[in-house]
Amino acid sequence: MKKPTTASRRHWMKTSVAAGGALALDPLALRAAAGSYRIAPFRFDVTPPMGHPLCGGWITPVKSVDDGLEAIGFVLLGAGDPIVICAVDWTGILNEGHIAWRTGLAEAAGTTPDRVAIQCVHQHDAPFACTATEKLLAAEKTGLTCVDPVFFQSCIERGQTAIREALKTARPVTHIATGEAKVDRVAGNRRLDLGPDGRVRRMRGSACRVPELVALPEGLIDPMLKTVAFYDGTEKLVACHYYACHPMSHYGQGAVSSDYPGLARKQRQAAEPGCTHIYFTGAAGNIAAGKYNDGSPEARIALTGRIHDAMVAAGKALTPEPLTQVSWVTHDLLPQVNPAFTEASQLALVKDPANAAANRIRPGMRVSWIRRLDAGMPIVLSALHANRATLLHLPAESFVEYQLRAQKIGEGRFVATAAYGDGGPWYIPTAEAFPQGGYEVSVANCAPETDDAISAGLRDLLGRA
Repeated sequence: MKKPTTASRRHWMKTSVAAGGALALDPLALRAAAGSYRIAPFRFDVTPPMGHPLCGGWITPVKSVDDGLEAIGFVLLGAGDPIVICAVDWTGILNEGHIAWRTGLAEAAGTTPDRVAIQCVHQHDAPFACTATEKLLAAEKTGLTCVDPVFFQSCIERGQTAIREALKTARPVTHIATGEAKVDRVAGNRRLDLGPDGRVRRMRGSACRVPELVALPEGLIDPMLKTVAFYDGTEKLVACHYYACHPMSHYGQGAVSSDYPGLARKQRQAAEPGCTHIYFTGAAGNIAAGKYNDGSPEARIALTGRIHDAMVAAGKALTPEPLTQVSWVTHDLLPQVNPAFTEASQLALVKDPANAAANRIRPGMRVSWIRRLDAGMPIVLSALHANRATLLHLPAESFVEYQLRAQKIGEGRFVATAAYGDGGPWYIPTAEAFPQGGYEVSVANCAPETDDAISAGLRDLLGRA
């Protein structure tokens, strides 16, 4: 793993803070006394306007809104500088765009960007935002767009306003609880159809109507939905839900939706309006609902019900205990670029007007990734340790093996994994998956050696619990 030098790390931090301006709030004023924790839940709208690109600009843009998109999170006070954790109903936020979000929310909370985790839920009828790619597309006069910069910035500003308002009414958080429940008939591994050569022949995606693929077993998944909840006395204030499966039932027609996980979350929110419910998609790079989803509207309803039922069941398992220990740990990651890609080859695809939009925008994102690594901008893995619970934050479309590996490394702890953080790497397969090929490997921006780097990061984060 190529690690950032001290100088490059210092430069990245300076430029990140500079991007958001000076801290508007004194961090010292927001710290609670040691052992006296407070929590400030927040939420704000991130629904794109009509005509805005969806999924990065290679599916139908916004034509209607089935249900709005939200960014939901909380600020935790009392464990040093404030900690911000937020889930966003977007496909992804990449590279400089992800840093801009973390910097903006850090400014509002009175903290630093490395103490902010921004995780996307990864619905596809939603924005896929890479501001560096947007600038590249404009510079090359492609006539294409992946995200409206004005809308993008307005979302950060709404987030800042939401956090500042939330901090005014921060509540004591005295207890924490964990619970889990098995999810019925949602997740299945996408990479089970292997040929005699051991390579992936077909992918069982988010929706599937191929009988022989549907008939394949679930394969390697994490069947459990995990919930971590924070309380003021007996009153539940925040409930974080985690499950590893691509969150799409049907998409691509321009109808914005938070899809089945978001709809399940909204049902829980309506049933418990005094508690802020947040949903995080786990390490689902190779996991989807295709075994149990034919892409019909009826299937979306069924999947919503199954996730909702698991949320309710996990909630019934919650047994609050006093919150006595909280810490925040980070690990910098500067992966190697997949050797299949070079800046020159990808830039040539961007420049070629004969290519379809997807085959120009995707390479543009890859160019942005390569340039970002050359500039020494690391991905930041992070974890919130609270009593025996760990809220783990991973980048992009990490394979489920990383989530299961984290649970093994942290044996004895309740490890709840949120992936789809910084989306720059796109898919992050395991080293063993690369020789198997398949879609995920073909678009992975990282080299196989990233497996070792992430594993080292997991050992570091969980070793500091």
